[in-house]
Amino acid sequence: MKEFETKINHLQTSYDNLVSKTNIKCEGSNGIFFRYQNPVLTARHVPLIWRYDFNPTTNPFLMERFGINAVFNSGAIKFNGKFILVPRVEGADRKSFFAIAESDNGIDNFRFWDKPIIIPETDVPDTNIYDMRLVQHEDGWIYGLFCTERRDEKAPVGDQSAAIAQCGIVRTKDLINWNRLKDLKTPSPQQRNVVLHPEFVNGKYAFYTRPQDGFIEAGTGGGIGFGLCNSMEAAVIDRETVIAPKAYHTVYEAKNGQGPAPIKTEKGWLHLAHGVRNTAAGLRYVLYMFMTDLEDLTKIIYQPGGYFIAPEGNERVGDVSNVVFCNGWVADEDGTIYIYYASSDTRLHVATSTLERLLDYVMNTPQDEFNSYASSAAVTKIAEKNMEYLEHQKQLQPHLSK
Repeated sequence: MKEFETKINHLQTSYDNLVSKTNIKCEGSNGIFFRYQNPVLTARHVPLIWRYDFNPTTNPFLMERFGINAVFNSGAIKFNGKFILVPRVEGADRKSFFAIAESDNGIDNFRFWDKPIIIPETDVPDTNIYDMRLVQHEDGWIYGLFCTERRDEKAPVGDQSAAIAQCGIVRTKDLINWNRLKDLKTPSPQQRNVVLHPEFVNGKYAFYTRPQDGFIEAGTGGGIGFGLCNSMEAAVIDRETVIAPKAYHTVYEAKNGQGPAPIKTEKGWLHLAHGVRNTAAGLRYVLYMFMTDLEDLTKIIYQPGGYFIAPEGNERVGDVSNVVFCNGWVADEDGTIYIYYASSDTRLHVATSTLERLLDYVMNTPQDEFNSYASSAAVTKIAEKNMEYLEHQKQLQPHLSK
């Protein structure tokens, strides 16, 4: 019994040291955002009482009874003064579920609540649920939109990977009691990465969608879509308009989708999205940004060329390598933006910026002109501008020294 208690104490000490570790801002930055040294959530952050049976009679060897493979792709919200994350927790059995972790500062010391979230099922049970977007809507509810995956019953028996993805919807007022609504219906056979706009549009609920033909491949679909519906209780979008299409030889040439809900600014709606391209090493996921008009949400008014965040260093290694993905960010009252991004379907990180920096980045970074000539011309323009400025400063220097 003493040895058993010693093992428990060791587990608890290691766990406490992990979750209480201070996260330090990384030195060096591109001036747009700042990374931090440690992930904010990993499989090891999952509470010990979820993973172990601490009764020596039923678990004499203190084995891990429910293994956790990864914690990633998290919705995010500021609620009652706390930074709240709702990540995808994936068990060793490949099934994902949702749980809540909270922090006082949004950077470190995230701790899970005592129990996971139980998402009620519809008439057709979900096989797997993941990647929740949390939105505080002006109607007073907090909505959670997530991907619900079920096996494609039309697939042959020998194909056990064919699936159909749709958008599941829940809502809550307290993050404790979750009401399941009907799945979203759209014209698309497959639907992933659906995000609810935080405000009514012409008295209707507005959605960002990602129509696609197949479970993995976008096919003739792809791009970030936009649609309206009258009710959340039985949400039906009759028409999807693609506002941000995929494009050849870009970071979003294979497919792209909305990340979290956009942030409203005086200049426009600030969007964070993911883009996918195919490489010899497989699909590569990065994040990119754009801005839409305040009144016409289907009109992109600024879009910097290239990616905003791409995987670096250890972020490139994991269950699905060379991937970053984001479905949650928080705009704090002081102007700080907390960006919660996952790396390689394995762990969750935070990056911070400010609203001022992100507006500067989106509005003043050259856009993608879709060819090499334009790219070299953009670089030349920046170089010539700097050369002119530095020459001017050099000429002023003798006068300034007097």
